[in-house]
Amino acid sequence: MTEHSSKAGVIPIVDLSAANLKGQGRGKLKGREQNPQAQAEVAALLGADPRRRDLLIEYLHRIQDTYGHISAAHIVALGAELKLAMTEVYEVATFYHHFDVVKEGEDRPPRLTVRVCESLSCAMAGAQDLLKALEKLQLTDVRVLPVPCVGRCHAAPVAVLGQNPIDHASVASVAEAVRDGSKVARIEPYTTYRQYRDAGGYQTLQECLTGTRDAESVIKAMEHSGLRGLGGAGFPSGRKWRIVGAEQGPRLMAVNIDEGEPGTFKDRWYLERDPHRFLEGMLIAAKIVDIAEIYIYLRDEYAGCREILSRELAALAADPPGPLPVIHLRRGAGAYICGEESAMMESIEGKRGMPRLRPPYVAQVGLFGRPTLEHNMETLYWVRDILEKGGDWFAGHGRNGRHGLRSFSVSGRVVTPGVHLAPAGITLRELIAEYCGGMLPGHELYGYLPGGASGGILPAAMADIPLDFDTLNPYGCFIGSAAVIVLSDHDKARDAAANMIHFFAEESCGQCTPCRVGTAKAAVLVRAEKWDQALLGDLTEVMADASICGLGQAAPNPIRSVIKYFPQEIE
Repeated sequence: MTEHSSKAGVIPIVDLSAANLKGQGRGKLKGREQNPQAQAEVAALLGADPRRRDLLIEYLHRIQDTYGHISAAHIVALGAELKLAMTEVYEVATFYHHFDVVKEGEDRPPRLTVRVCESLSCAMAGAQDLLKALEKLQLTDVRVLPVPCVGRCHAAPVAVLGQNPIDHASVASVAEAVRDGSKVARIEPYTTYRQYRDAGGYQTLQECLTGTRDAESVIKAMEHSGLRGLGGAGFPSGRKWRIVGAEQGPRLMAVNIDEGEPGTFKDRWYLERDPHRFLEGMLIAAKIVDIAEIYIYLRDEYAGCREILSRELAALAADPPGPLPVIHLRRGAGAYICGEESAMMESIEGKRGMPRLRPPYVAQVGLFGRPTLEHNMETLYWVRDILEKGGDWFAGHGRNGRHGLRSFSVSGRVVTPGVHLAPAGITLRELIAEYCGGMLPGHELYGYLPGGASGGILPAAMADIPLDFDTLNPYGCFIGSAAVIVLSDHDKARDAAANMIHFFAEESCGQCTPCRVGTAKAAVLVRAEKWDQALLGDLTEVMADASICGLGQAAPNPIRSVIKYFPQEIE
């Protein structure tokens, strides 16, 4: 060691040369040296597959699925395989909830993980009591974790063992699943490729491929139908096709099936029953807009849907109805923020799911920097029917001056929760009476969330407002993806808002201060018996105005709704 004098004093200079470190145990950078065993394991898992950055998350899943966790040695080995710095792999692996990164010296996680949904519909059905009871069981080599919405709100409360969902979960049913070790998702009967083709499926696609239906007539039919994006934003679908089609090729397509909004499960519902109706709509859109490659982004919680799509995409490729673009099925990793279109694209590219600043918009500069047609799964599900039956058929549905159909994911205090296809513009009161079998016995309507966690909360006195895009805006709410959670006189709106803001605080990506700090601060403030309305008002205004993306902008909606429509609960 030598010394260097300065005005600040004497600064020691450490000689880090290899010669000086020889025999001192300092020649290695802790945690970063290659482990031959980990190298061999990762190389075997990747096999002959390409070593590309955009496949990083897929490869992390392979490690997680095989070993039940991701060790530091595996991170180093994977970085070497992909020619990425260890920090690049580490920051991605630790961003997503479903990766268990084990640092040096830490114990691996237990052999089995039971995840219990704690979002609103499950909380109303007793999820907290279930969590406490399961923790008391002290199951061997099993951990129990509270998690955000798993997309099965109609079957609340829900637990998931590995990838196996347990509907209407109880201590007994979870314990039985643990004893059986049932970690694989169940798959119910669905319409297969062969069945779909035999029933006339893919004929409309073939008409588009052969030119029997030209691009202009197809786009006009879509515009005439009035179909808007059913992932929540509601942008007119036909117009989106025109915009992206006018951009310089090659053009890409990203299909968003990351429905993580608490209360939403319609995409999963349709995929589990009729996957090819969606796939045909997707391929029609790809043909009309001249898409080179398609990326389907599916949330990790939908393991059954992933198995179905893997099977059916293989069947489709083996006997195609015509030339097909390259189709990639990508797997999310437990991050609600990746439902935002640009965050989803970052994730597909193998990065953390951080929303991008706009402009530019993804239609111009999207996936891998190319013009990108981004669609929700259900939007594409309706394309075939609209083209075969005409735009007037879809637009002809509706009530109260509204047009079209809506797939309402209904959960909460109703007799028949589930996905209910109903006319756009139906009111909540009509939806409950005509489609949901009424309120549960002993329950009276108290309030409702018309658009999941983001859409705000309205009282029973406002249950006659038409449910559709734009109709709820004057009341500080919106329909979003039509996730309706029904509250009764057994519930409190303030508890619902607290549940939602806890969700947003957990799911904020942390990129921008208004959302990262605002959601965490709001989650503390709403636990007070009497709310500081002035402070919450200032906080929610900053969050709504200054957050980068829709998460932070919409997170204040439940709080604002309680202050406006349920003041008796917080004063």
